[in-house]
Amino acid sequence: MDFDSNRQSNTISHRSLLFRMPRGFFRERIAPLFPHVDFRNLRPTDLIRILLQVLWLAIFRQNLPSFRPYVRVRWLRQRMKQGGKRLIRLIPGGLYQKLSRMRFRKPLEAIAKHDLRWNRPLGLAAYLLAAGILVIAIITPFSLLSQLVFMVLLWLIALSIRRIPGNLATLILIVLSVIASSRYLWWRINYTLNWDDLMDLTLGLGLLAAELFAWLVLILGYFQTARPLQRRPVELPENPAQWPTVDVFIPTYNEPLEVVKPTVYAALNMDWPKEKLNVYLLDDGRRPAFRQFAQEAGVIYMTRPDNSHAKAGNLNHALARSEGEFVAIFDCDHIPTRSFLQVNMGWFLRDPKLALMQTPHHFFSPDPFERNLNNFRTVPNENALFYGLVQDGNDLWNATFFCGSCAVLRRKPLEEIGGIAVETVTEDAHTALRLHRLGYNSAYLKIPQAAGLATESFAAHVGQRIRWARGMAQILRLDNPLRGKGLSVSQRLCYGNAMLHFLSGIPRLVFLSAPLAFLLLHAYIIYAPALLILLYVAPHLIHASITNSRIQGKYRYSFWAEIYETALAWYIARPTTTALIAPHKGSFNVTAKGGLIAEEHFDWRISKPFLVLTVLNLLGIIVGLGRLVGGPEHEVGTVLLNLAWASYNLLILGAALGVAMEARQVRRAHRVDFLIPAALLLPNGQHLSAEIQNFSLDGLSLSCKDDADLKIGASVQVSLRPGLRSYAFPATLVRLEGSSLGLQFHKLTPQQEADLVKCTFGRADIWMDWAANRPHDRPLHSLKAVILKGMAGYQRLFHYALPSHAQPLIRQTRRLLKYFSTYLPRRPMAQSHRATLRKTP
Repeated sequence: MDFDSNRQSNTISHRSLLFRMPRGFFRERIAPLFPHVDFRNLRPTDLIRILLQVLWLAIFRQNLPSFRPYVRVRWLRQRMKQGGKRLIRLIPGGLYQKLSRMRFRKPLEAIAKHDLRWNRPLGLAAYLLAAGILVIAIITPFSLLSQLVFMVLLWLIALSIRRIPGNLATLILIVLSVIASSRYLWWRINYTLNWDDLMDLTLGLGLLAAELFAWLVLILGYFQTARPLQRRPVELPENPAQWPTVDVFIPTYNEPLEVVKPTVYAALNMDWPKEKLNVYLLDDGRRPAFRQFAQEAGVIYMTRPDNSHAKAGNLNHALARSEGEFVAIFDCDHIPTRSFLQVNMGWFLRDPKLALMQTPHHFFSPDPFERNLNNFRTVPNENALFYGLVQDGNDLWNATFFCGSCAVLRRKPLEEIGGIAVETVTEDAHTALRLHRLGYNSAYLKIPQAAGLATESFAAHVGQRIRWARGMAQILRLDNPLRGKGLSVSQRLCYGNAMLHFLSGIPRLVFLSAPLAFLLLHAYIIYAPALLILLYVAPHLIHASITNSRIQGKYRYSFWAEIYETALAWYIARPTTTALIAPHKGSFNVTAKGGLIAEEHFDWRISKPFLVLTVLNLLGIIVGLGRLVGGPEHEVGTVLLNLAWASYNLLILGAALGVAMEARQVRRAHRVDFLIPAALLLPNGQHLSAEIQNFSLDGLSLSCKDDADLKIGASVQVSLRPGLRSYAFPATLVRLEGSSLGLQFHKLTPQQEADLVKCTFGRADIWMDWAANRPHDRPLHSLKAVILKGMAGYQRLFHYALPSHAQPLIRQTRRLLKYFSTYLPRRPMAQSHRATLRKTP
C-alpha cells in the first residue's frame, strides 16, 4: 500500500486516525522502525514482532545506528574547557606565567628514552600522586550499593570518552580498565577464597592463578600498545654509489620449486644497484632442480653437507661465506616488492647503532581460521594484532623482535653475537634479544613490503605454533630477558609479555573448565554471592573490552582472541611445560606451504581436545539445569552465573570445532584481488582496454571495457605496464561472462615468469590498502559473529558425526530456528531514523 497516495483505502490511512498525521508520516517515521514487518501484508504473528520491537526500542534506543554521542561528548569537552579556564583565573599571575613557560615532553616518549629532564621533581610527584589515588581506588572496600554506583560511574565515563580521538582518551580508558581489573583481583584475593574446604580452596587458587596471569598479560599489553611509534621511512642518498651492499638470503628445505621461484625473481627485481645486490638460494634439501634453477635465474646457489641447527644453521653457513654489509632474509614463500630495500635501508644510514629492521609478515592466502570459518579479509587474522600493533608498540621501547623473514640485519652486530642464535627453535626472537643485550637498536616499519603463503591446514598451523611456543619457553629458561645485563626495563617487559603470550595454554584451559567445578563438583571456586561476583567481574570484563576495542579495533576484533587461544590452548600447553622443565628438548619443524586440500573433511584427530571440553561443558549445563529446577533457592544466582559461563565456553569451542573443518583448497596458485590497468591483444592485432580484477601466477580475471568477439579457448596476450616498459604474456581464454574474462597463462618462459612477478607481486603498492576498507571493531557485532561461528561449528560437526538418515532432522531444526529468528528485534533503517531525529524538537 502507498501510505501517501491511497487516501480512500479501508485499511490504514492518515485520515482514518483520531488525529491528522502529516503526509508520509507513517512511511517515513514509523514503518522504518520495524524493518522485518511488512505493513502492506500484515499477518497475525506480526503483532508479536511489533511488540518485541517496541520493547527493544524502548530499552536499547541509545544504541541505534543513527545515534551519535558526539553531541554529548562535545558538550562535555566544552564544559571541561570552560571549567579549566575558570581554574586558570584562580592561579596567581606570577605562578601562571612560570607554569606557561614550562615545556613537557610526551610522557611515554620520555619514559622510553629514560629521560625525566622534562621536570624530574614535578614528574615524580605526579607519578606518586597518581599511584596513590590508583591504590585508594583499588583497595577501598565498598558496600553492595556503593560498588554498583562505582561500576556505573566508571562505565559512563568510559562510554563518554571512548569515541574522543587522541591519546589522552586512550590513556584514561586504560586507567579505568586497570582500576576495574585490579579492584576485582584485590577483592578476589582477599574475600573469595574458601579456606575451610580443601577442594574449594585448591580449585579456587587454580582459577585465581589463571586470572592473575590474564591480568598481567592485560597490563603488559596496555604498556606495549598504548602508543605505537608509527615510524616512517627515511630517504636514501641521491647518489646510489653511497648505498651499501646487501646480501639476500632465501633459505629453503622441502618446499616445491613453484613456491620458491617467485621469491627469487622478486629479489632479483628489487630496485637496488645490481652490483650491490647478491641473491643467495640456500637449499638444505640439496636438490638438483634447485641448483639448475639458480643457475638459470642468475642467483648464487649454496648448500651444506648437513642440516645441523635447521634454518639458523643454514643462515649461519651462508653468513660465513658472504660479504655484504647488510643481510636481507626472506622465507622462500615471502615475495618482496621491488621497493623493499629502498623503503627500509634509509634508517640504517641514519642510525649507525641500528642492527635490525623488521617489516610485517603479510599473507595473501587465507590461514585456516580465515578459510575454514569463511571470514577471509572481513575479520583481522591471527597475525594482524602482532604485526599491526604490537610490533609497532615495541618499536617505541626499542624492543622490536626479529621474526625470521622480511627483515634486514647489519652484518657487523650479527657477527658480534656469533650469527643467528641456534640454542632454541625460535632463533629469530633469540637473535633479537642478543642484539638488544649488546646495546644495538632495532626498528619496525609497519609497511607491508613482502607477502607470503599462510599455513594451508589447521594441523600445520598448530605445528607451527607449537614450535613458536616451545622456542619462547626455551628462551625464558636459557636466556631469561627478565635477568641479565644489557636490557632496559621496558625491553624486559616487552620480551616478558611475548613469552607470557605463549604460556597462555594452561590458563585458557582453566577458563574453559572453571564453571564445571561448581556445576559438576559443587565446588565454590569463587566463594561469594552471585550478585557480588557480577558487580566485581562485570566492570573488569566490560572495561577491558572497551579499552582493547579502542586500541586494537583495526587489528583484532572483540572475542576473537578467545577463539584463537582456545584452538591452540591444549597443543601449546604441553610443549611449553616440557620446555620449562627440560629446555633442550624439542626439534625444529618446517611449516608446510603450497599444499592442496582436495576434499572437505573434518579433522577428528586435531579436534579431540575441543570435543572433550565440549562434552564436559554440555554435561555441566545439563546438570546445572537440573539443579536450577530442584536445587536450593539460595544457589539459583550462582547456578545461572555458571550456566552463562559454560554456555559462552560452548560457543567458543564451537568456533574452534569449525576451524577443524577443513575447507577445500584446490587452487595451486592463490588469487589476489587488486585492480591493475591492462590491455588485451587479440590474434587479429586488435587492442582492447581492460582492467585486471584479480591475479595469480597461473592466470587472472579481468574486465574488458571494449566489446570483443572472443570464444572459449582463444589465444590472447595480456599487456601490463608497471613503469615505462610494457610486458606481454600469452594466455588462453577459459571463462567468458559478459565483459568478465578468465585467462590462464600459457607456457611462459622463465623471463616471462620473472616479468609477471615484477608486474604483479613485485608492485610497490600491491599490499598498501589490503585492509583499508575493513571497519573498526564493534564489540556487539563481533559477539554476534562469534555466536554465529560457534553455531555453524556445531552444525558442521553434526553433519559429519550423524548418520545420513538424521540429516533431514537437522534441516528441519535449522528451518525452525530460522523461523523463530524472524521474531528477533532488528535495527531500524538508519536513514529514516536520522530524519526522525532531525525533525524531533
